[in-house]
Amino acid sequence: MKAEILKMLRESNDYVSGQQLCEKLGVSRTAVWKAINQLKEEGYQVEAVRNRGYHIVESPDIISREELVSMIDTEWAGQKIYYYNTTDSTNIRAKQLGEEGAPHGTLITAGQQSAGRGRRGRGWESPAGSSVYMSILLRPEIPPVKAPMLTLVMALSVVRSLMECTGLNVQIKWPNDIILNGKKLVGILTEMSTEIDYINHVVIGVGINVNMEYLPEEIRDKATSLRLETGHVIRRSEIIASTMKEFEKYYGLFIEDQNLESMREEYNTLLVNRGKEVRILGGKEEYNAVALGINEQGELLVRRKDGTEEAIFAGEVSVRGVYGYV
Repeated sequence: MKAEILKMLRESNDYVSGQQLCEKLGVSRTAVWKAINQLKEEGYQVEAVRNRGYHIVESPDIISREELVSMIDTEWAGQKIYYYNTTDSTNIRAKQLGEEGAPHGTLITAGQQSAGRGRRGRGWESPAGSSVYMSILLRPEIPPVKAPMLTLVMALSVVRSLMECTGLNVQIKWPNDIILNGKKLVGILTEMSTEIDYINHVVIGVGINVNMEYLPEEIRDKATSLRLETGHVIRRSEIIASTMKEFEKYYGLFIEDQNLESMREEYNTLLVNRGKEVRILGGKEEYNAVALGINEQGELLVRRKDGTEEAIFAGEVSVRGVYGYV
């Protein structure tokens, strides 16, 4: 009921009377009063005026299932939500729920992770109450070979969400990092369960450094947070809700085309190292090349020094800036 009350208060430009809430929710005035008081205790500033009703003045940076339900405005992305105060990893929870039959679009979020992971098994700093840790469970009817493109779909979705919520000039570092002022802000990890020619489910995990005021010394020169860049607190629920809306849109385009052609140009305009020299690491050799952008399959096109061009697959190599992280 708290989620429904929050949603009604947020959607109204005026006061919402207790009678309206009672009739909409089919509960007593006492039940509404108790729910309003619970919201106040959680930190929401709700103004109550006799003969007018209730009005939400300010929403704090709270992550809860009720908060997210009241914020998310989509058809399927994030319509089923699991929230944990603390969990090992939202990707681990999502994969478990996938095996148990959870529906397409299920969103898993947490206030803190004890075993957050990045690409290639690297750890991901996951302190409590300061960042976004979320995973979405998908059941796409596509060949398994096409699933890695979903990482790029999510990257584009997160960038557009952060631009909308903060106005910051965030960019993409192919294939799965979001960059702000030359430092890593977001990591994306895609995992899937497949048969030979069939996907059981795909899990895309997203970690966003939001309100961290301090970063460990070992990553301070190559990572940042929205709080450090803007100087103020950002509401994490707004970012999650916006990302779900953007992802639903771009996912629809991807499924329709079965490739990234419809969003390739948009993605390339946001590519931080497009037109710059990069270091290709892994595979059979290491070499420098100029990044040109992605193709419709999400591979990075690069030009070697001898003028030859080739496509780089994300699973085979890493790309680093020649003189730094990007």
